[in-house]
Amino acid sequence: MNVSQLISEMITLVIMAFALGMDAFSVGLGMGLIRLRFRQIFYIGVVIGVFHIWMPLLGMFIGRLLSDKLGMFATYGGGILLLILGAQMIYSSFKHDDTPFIKPVGFGLLFFALSVSLDSFSVGLSLGIFGARTFLTIIVFGVVSMLLTWLGLLLGRRVQGWLGSYSEALGGSILLAFGIKLLLPF
Repeated sequence: MNVSQLISEMITLVIMAFALGMDAFSVGLGMGLIRLRFRQIFYIGVVIGVFHIWMPLLGMFIGRLLSDKLGMFATYGGGILLLILGAQMIYSSFKHDDTPFIKPVGFGLLFFALSVSLDSFSVGLSLGIFGARTFLTIIVFGVVSMLLTWLGLLLGRRVQGWLGSYSEALGGSILLAFGIKLLLPF
């Protein structure tokens, strides 16, 4: 492989990773509207990055065994999860209780990470064969999604102060919109 092919492959990988990481950015933007500490933001980004590494890898292994229909199931599953999370955030914004139903810690964090990495699983199904380039691909997917998650969380945190009590409803609306987009592809 010559240098121009390697550069072309890296550009393609970064573009794919960016496209896959945009849902992590969107969810991060919505989650950042909840009051989060910097330590939580760090952990959320790392966990989502790890999910964007192992979900496509898992998808590649399962892709050898199953049909392509599972990829559409994963997309619908991700959309439904985001709808649930968005509705929960909007509902809790109207309650006077400040404790959300699902928090981005523990199981809630794993739930968030799974919801935004299901599309990576679908991509993994189509990638097919595991090899050196695949290893590079999943690392790029993980790093880019982690960085985009951090960016979304930090921007959401900044905007949260400006919006006050409406910020959680806005965050839920972002998640709802993204869930609808996954369920109704245009």
